[in-house]
This record gives sequence, C-alpha cells and structure tokens, in this order.
Amino acid sequence: MKKILIIEDNPAVRENIAEILELADFDVKTACDGKEGVALINKELPDLVICDITMPELDGYGVLHILNKKESTRNIPFIYMTSKAEKSDIRKGMNLGADDYLTKPFDDMELLDAIEIRLKKSETAKMDFGQGLEGLNLLIDEATSVHNLSEIKNNRKTRLYRKKKDIFLEGDTPLSLMYIKNGRVKTYKTNEEGKELITGIYVEGDFFAYESLLEGVYGESATTLEDSELVLISKQDFMNLIYGNPDVSKKFIELLSHKVAKKENQLLDLAYSTVRQRTAKALIEVNKKFGQSDSFSFLNISREDLANMIGTATETAIRVLSDLKEEGLILIESGKIKIKDLKNLETAAEKHFLI
Repeated sequence: MKKILIIEDNPAVRENIAEILELADFDVKTACDGKEGVALINKELPDLVICDITMPELDGYGVLHILNKKESTRNIPFIYMTSKAEKSDIRKGMNLGADDYLTKPFDDMELLDAIEIRLKKSETAKMDFGQGLEGLNLLIDEATSVHNLSEIKNNRKTRLYRKKKDIFLEGDTPLSLMYIKNGRVKTYKTNEEGKELITGIYVEGDFFAYESLLEGVYGESATTLEDSELVLISKQDFMNLIYGNPDVSKKFIELLSHKVAKKENQLLDLAYSTVRQRTAKALIEVNKKFGQSDSFSFLNISREDLANMIGTATETAIRVLSDLKEEGLILIESGKIKIKDLKNLETAAEKHFLI
C-alpha cells in the first residue's frame, strides 16, 4: 500500500482529499501546516506528497526547498496545490522541483490521475535496469508504457563479425546502438604511433559505445576478440528512447556516469599504480568477464591485449606475469592464464612493489 502525505491548512479540504485517497486504498497521513508536514515526511518517508502552497508558518515552496536539501527526501514525488492559476506561481513551484500541480478546485479523477502518473514515474526511476541487454529491454519496456516506442524492439538487426574484425574505428560516425548477443569485443584508443590502450572489454549481454551516439562520433575503436554476433538498434530509435521519457533518460545518465567513473579510475591507475598493480587488476577484471566465480577458468586473452589494457610494453607484461606465476598467484599453461590465488592477487593489486 502506497503512503501519501497531505499537507493542507484548510481542515475541510484536507479531510476531503484524505477520504478520497483512503477509498482508493492509499495509506494516508495528514499535516495541518508546513512545519508539521516536514517533520512527518522525515519520519514516515511517504511515497508521495501533496502540499498546499499558501500556508502559515512554512509555505509549500519552503517545504519543497527543505525536502530537496536531504538525500532521503529529495526524490519523493511532490504535487503542489494552488488556488492561483498564475503562470509565475506554477513556474516557481516547477523550478523548485515539483513534479506536478493541481489548481483548486479539482475533481476526484484529476487528483487520482496525477497521483497514479507520478507514482509510476517514481517506480521507473527507482528500477535497477543494469547495464546489459536485459537492462535496456527493461528501459524499452518502461518507455513503451508511456510513449509509443514498441517498434524499437521490432527494428533490430543482427550482424555477424569474425574474430579480429573491426566493428568501427575512432572518428567514424555512429549509426547504431550495439549489443553483444554472443562473443567478445574490445574497445581501444590509439596514439600517433599506433600504440593501443584498451578502454573496455565486453562480453555476451553487454552493450557498448552508446555514449558515442550522443556525441555524434566514435571516440574509440572496436574489434572482436572472437567470432561475435551483435544486435544493432538504429540511432533514431535510441534517441527516441532517451528523449521520449525523462525518467528513462535519467536512468541512462546514471549508466553513463558509471562508465565515466570507471574510465577515471583507469586513468588514475595509469598515473599512480605500478605495472604489477595494473596487471593484477587487469587479470581480476578479465576474470570477472571471462571466468567463473567458483572454479576459475583459463583466461583466453593474448599477452599483447593484456599489455594494452594496462598501458605497458608486451615484454613488461610478460615479465610481471612470470613473477606472479612464481609467487603462486596464477597458472600459465599453453599460453593461457588461470588465477590460482584470487585473494592474494587482490592484495597484489593494492600493495605497492617497485618494478
């Protein structure tokens, strides 16, 4: 049962709204002024707040301002009520972050419709969509429920790429959002001398290069590490998804922020971590992508690609791998690497050694 808080200084209006919402099977709390309302919000953390604007002690604008300052309350949907229909009053409330407004007098259906829409949008924003194909399917489902985006699911193309086949090159114009149905892909940047730095490794269920669609140009290149099957969604369909629903757009921004943070950490590692640390971290990361949590598999990655992940010469990477093998942290058989002691390898990723 969803909990709704009503903040209204007029007893008759407050009781009338509460009665309507109780009949609609909501858990209703009430407050007679802004100060009492803020205290109840902090205590009850309701799913939605309906608040009058003109009140003694603390008006509706003040209530919303206070809610926006706290992490625990800033995302609670907020509908304000006003007897004024002036655009300036409405705009002031929306600028402060209100989700909707109701102009008094309003009927029962106006009230219930506004609440239903805001609760649904709030649930969408709270969903953990994830970063893989399943995550984007959920995004599409949520967007489709609000906008007519159902064709996105039907307009998918599948393309096969052989091992070590270029998918796109840095500087190309992006035309599609790409998913890995099966296979493995690396993205990388190159300097003027042609030296690679691998920026990401992607496996089945991952989608990649979505930020390039927003920028309008590929900022890196992509190549398959093995035979791969990719699912393509057109750029226009992707833009419809992003711009068609603000809540979906917000969630996608969170995914982008996660990727930016990951690249910032990669830059910090290149600047301040030793080659030994970077090698250990790279092996752990590749194992998460390629290996198993219970019985670690051999990692099918070349020495050259591993060196390009950590930003060093292949010979240096080979020397560090040899040291890790001698210490019993990894096994090397037929050119393939297997993690033997994950706990101590994680320690090696954090502990400084001169190299």
